[in-house]
Amino acid sequence: VEELEKENVDSTEEMQAILKRFRRAMGAGLMKIMSKMGISTISSYRNSRLFDVIGLSSEIVNDCFSGTTGLLNGLGYEDIDVRLNTAHQRAFTTAFEGKKNSLYKGGFYKYRRGEEFHDFSRPTISAIQKAAESGKAEDYAEVKKLVNERDKKFIRDFYDLKSDREPISIDEVEPLSAIFKRFSTAAMSMGSISQEAHETLAVAMNQIGAKSNSGEGGEDPARYGTEKNSSIKQVASGRFGVTPEYLRSATEIQIKVAQGAKPGEGGQLPGSKVSPLIAELRFTKPGVTLISPPPHHDIYSIEDLAQLIFDLKQINPNARIAVKLVSTAGVGTIAAGVAKAYADKIIISGADGGTGAAPIGSIRFAGNPWELGLIEAHNALKANNLRGQVSVETDGGLKTGLDVVKAAILGAEEYAFGTGALVLVGCIMLRVCHLNTCGVGVATQDPHLRKRFTGNVQKVVNYFTLIATEVREILAELGYTSLEEIVGKNELLEVIDDEFAKKFNFDELLYKLDGVNTCQVPFNEPYDQNEYEQEIVKELMPTIKDPSTPIVLNKEISNLNRSFATRISGEIAALHGNAGLPEGTITLNMKGTAGQSLGAFMSKGININIEGAGNDYIGKGMNGGQIVITADKAGHEFALGGNTCLYGATGGTLYVHGQVGERFGVRNSGATTVVEGTGDHPCEYMTGGVAVILGKTGVNFGAGMTGGKAFVYDLEGNFYEKVNPELVEALRIDTDEWDTEMFELKALLKDYAAKTGSKRATHILENFRTEIRKFWMVAPRGVKPTIAADKKGE
Repeated sequence: VEELEKENVDSTEEMQAILKRFRRAMGAGLMKIMSKMGISTISSYRNSRLFDVIGLSSEIVNDCFSGTTGLLNGLGYEDIDVRLNTAHQRAFTTAFEGKKNSLYKGGFYKYRRGEEFHDFSRPTISAIQKAAESGKAEDYAEVKKLVNERDKKFIRDFYDLKSDREPISIDEVEPLSAIFKRFSTAAMSMGSISQEAHETLAVAMNQIGAKSNSGEGGEDPARYGTEKNSSIKQVASGRFGVTPEYLRSATEIQIKVAQGAKPGEGGQLPGSKVSPLIAELRFTKPGVTLISPPPHHDIYSIEDLAQLIFDLKQINPNARIAVKLVSTAGVGTIAAGVAKAYADKIIISGADGGTGAAPIGSIRFAGNPWELGLIEAHNALKANNLRGQVSVETDGGLKTGLDVVKAAILGAEEYAFGTGALVLVGCIMLRVCHLNTCGVGVATQDPHLRKRFTGNVQKVVNYFTLIATEVREILAELGYTSLEEIVGKNELLEVIDDEFAKKFNFDELLYKLDGVNTCQVPFNEPYDQNEYEQEIVKELMPTIKDPSTPIVLNKEISNLNRSFATRISGEIAALHGNAGLPEGTITLNMKGTAGQSLGAFMSKGININIEGAGNDYIGKGMNGGQIVITADKAGHEFALGGNTCLYGATGGTLYVHGQVGERFGVRNSGATTVVEGTGDHPCEYMTGGVAVILGKTGVNFGAGMTGGKAFVYDLEGNFYEKVNPELVEALRIDTDEWDTEMFELKALLKDYAAKTGSKRATHILENFRTEIRKFWMVAPRGVKPTIAADKKGE
């Protein structure tokens, strides 16, 4: 940097400023990568080999990347030398490949005719949209020519089809309706795309018997039960819009562990796209940028994932639970673990998947081809006798029936279309998804731009019909009657006769294991059938159906009873939606220590009083009701709750007469809570609700917090140092301008003290004028003028 800039710099001070900015930029980039990979210290990052080697010879891998396994044996030193020299020529000539007086532009950021390859080029987009408009086979033939006959760019392009059977009549092949059932749109949220685009895809997929995916931004409840309802509801790390009714409206619930185009990164929705409707669906405020945390804060092990799957199977016993993974080295081991965690479906997402919320570095350099991950996952499941327990899906750049057939042969039973589906409703790859300026009304919330939306249901139906028709034609040519018959039958592929293909060992990918190739059961049933709560549900069903007469039950509970009240909440949501039951309709007085996920996704109208303790994930995703936990030995010195309580909660009240663990209130969107101490990272990514903490907290308080508020009782006088000041500020509230906040805090403490008998809360109330000086209020920056303005309005 110093060498490059020395001719343009006049002083040492200016050079030092340049170098400081350079170091800051490099440090920020390094921290970003470490964050997405879950690494906290630079010593753990060094020599961690956090990369996969694809397409390099074993000689290079052994020489340069000792200890790393190559996923596809390929190019050697001479091949790399040729590529480097070609790139050098392009950079240092003004007449390369016939282009006089013109530097090589490359097409790195977007498609340029004759330059770097882009799968969704302008000709391809135009051909797809023309075929969707007409629904004619001759127009689709142009798509097949551009996609199926393109230069060899993807691993599947290096394989041709062959068959061990004679062709059959297409009349013998399964109908379009059977193939449609295997199709879905990939997850694209309301917010990332417009309401018009989101609903058009949902209606189209419902019409043909396929499935649309809501994405991670919630969905308008007015769509539930109509043709606009998304069959697949996604649960991502931000838990935006995840409510009991949302989950109950699904036939499939998808847990997004990672995204193919940007593994390790959470979703990001710029404030300009958070309209009043989007804010309402996500339980936040308009104009506030929304960030999904990189990890799920309730998943730090395969056992934690099993718990979330169990939670979701309780709230909606009729839905399949899918887990979305990315194609990467070792995904087979992860897939086997997911199957053992009782998931019903595993999705292998490829790097070719498009997203409007991924940085260019991730789009270009993160994620692997779906073919590699799919092959590994399929065979790992077979090796562990698990393939018959789960269905396998893949996504990432699928466009034609040939793509579907090759995905089936490599081990997938279901197929998702993301970018391709957006192209059908008008996307022309302007690459401004993150700016809210999409000129065709697809990826914008701007009401003026949304008027330009030209997509319609029929175009989507037409194109998926063309894809399914091509699948039927290929199956007939191969001599097979259904997609089910060719899943995992990789002997139907052979490597093409091509000089470039010979540089790679594609044959090694086509290894085959004995065993079933497809899922054999409708659900991967867990060993724990939650019989304890099912019996309680039977007692409560008359009240759930007719809540005119409240009911009180007194029961024992133990840590074997996981996700308690979630099955009850599911039944309430099925009949009454998020409105739930009138307050206090169901009161459950429990003695003992509850298992994990007490009150997860709890509906309005339920009150749970625990005389004992809870575990991890108390009130996770709760939408209403009240949980009160106390014990004989209670107070700020005792732990009565575990980690990640109130994760993604959208309403309700939680009182814990003791301490709770780490990540308390992370992504709280609307719950009210009082506890007497927390571990590290409390109120992270909070967007709504109120938290009162009457004791010690851990570090990193309020990181990523963009809404809601927290009151913290700071007896030791060191809380200010524990606040993450990036987005929030800690304020004293012992002056008259904060009287509304003082009144709110006092009212909460009175209710908490009455229901728990807390000595600390009682002491604060009896000495409120002096004790209020020991409180901090943590809220997003700039909240003081907003509150003052609210008071003036009153």
